[in-house]
Amino acid sequence: MVRQAAVIVMLGALALAGACRPTTSAFRHQVKPGENLYRIGKAYGVDYRELARANGINDPSRIEVGDKLVIPNATRELPVALITPARSRDDQPAESELPPDRSPFVWPVDGAVTSTFGTRGDAHHDGIDIAAPTGTAVHAARGGRVLYSDELRGYGNIVIIEHGDGYATVYAHNQDNTILVGTIVRQGDVIGEVGETGETSQPNLHFEVRKDNVARNPLYYLPQRKTASRGAPAP
Repeated sequence: MVRQAAVIVMLGALALAGACRPTTSAFRHQVKPGENLYRIGKAYGVDYRELARANGINDPSRIEVGDKLVIPNATRELPVALITPARSRDDQPAESELPPDRSPFVWPVDGAVTSTFGTRGDAHHDGIDIAAPTGTAVHAARGGRVLYSDELRGYGNIVIIEHGDGYATVYAHNQDNTILVGTIVRQGDVIGEVGETGETSQPNLHFEVRKDNVARNPLYYLPQRKTASRGAPAP
């Protein structure tokens, strides 16, 4: 009886230890059509090389639809295809590629362009950065519907607006997003405030123009200024 009681006590202790042991389950993202390691990493704010190491992938270009990838420090699934463009183009759009109604985009904030569209280090900058004081109102560059309004690593507080005809614009590093998903906005409506959330060294607005989910140089779509911004000659 004494031996049986000792066994019961030992089993109870083991069960209690197991119950008290912290459990960790890494978040896994299931790869969807059109996604690659670079786009997934950009959406979650993780370098694609770190993703490759975390998942034991020798060739970052070799992932398959349906694969489940460990995403370091992630806690929820993100809409990768919505957040990150499929690719980028820096050629000037043809007349036929412009909005049919020729309604122009307007500058979302007034300030100097401190970082232009294109290659930046070993990555690609899919938009332009416009410097402005913290709290400056951010305006919708064109009328449309808010597709996304949330916080993301790298981007900080970000708003994405769909404008029809395959166009969308992106507004990131906001101090606050003042608009909700699904809201219909008119050109010039306030959608947020300039900040320095996410990966940025100063208050500014990261602004993108996308056509059919391809990032295009915003300077080809925005009105030409009388004086070119520092570091970004107007087209």
